[in-house]
Amino acid sequence: MKIFSLLTLALAQPVASQPEPLNVNQQQALSCVAVLAIVASEQERGVAGAFDYPLLSERGATYAGLVGEQIMEESGRNREQVRDAMIAAVAERQAVAQEAADPDQAVSGEMAICLPLLDAAVPPRPKPDLTQCAGMLQLAYEEVHDREGLSKTAQDLKTLAAVLDSRARDQMRAEGLSGPESDILLTQSREALLAEARQREARGQGSNLDFEHCFTLAAPEDKQRKYEH
Repeated sequence: MKIFSLLTLALAQPVASQPEPLNVNQQQALSCVAVLAIVASEQERGVAGAFDYPLLSERGATYAGLVGEQIMEESGRNREQVRDAMIAAVAERQAVAQEAADPDQAVSGEMAICLPLLDAAVPPRPKPDLTQCAGMLQLAYEEVHDREGLSKTAQDLKTLAAVLDSRARDQMRAEGLSGPESDILLTQSREALLAEARQREARGQGSNLDFEHCFTLAAPEDKQRKYEH
């Protein structure tokens, strides 16, 4: 099972003496890293029940990194020891789920504890609206196309950008806007996003918007409902 890439991180360090046992809070944090990693892996594999929860790949990996750094600082463990503890926690949670009478219910109970911890440590980024997503995917397509030409990734982004552009126009039309007015709003949105991206890049920052939400908005409408939690 694929889990957060952080869990495979191992820096060459001398083997330390056997560390003291982790405290209750540290054990809970490790358990949550494991649960979030398992659910994120299931989302990547398209397991339907995993989409009862927010998309976890990016935020879960960030949370794992924060937990790892905190445990290293508090317990004196090195990266390899923390990595091993995370991998062991994943194996333990998988075993618990397999032995549970209702695995989905067991995961639901753990997620009820872990999602608030995730939200507190790594708050969700604001979700862009349909117009913003149409602009973001178009800009992403142009960036990849400039770098790779009409590669598979560029083609996929172009298709998604077209879907979002069409849906944004449909939404504007339903709100009473004309075609030219929609053109102006979509252009203004792209220009604003591009200007903001350049400013944040100059400050060494990435986007402050939840880019993954755009893929949710681009999904077939019958699938969007399961993603939007």
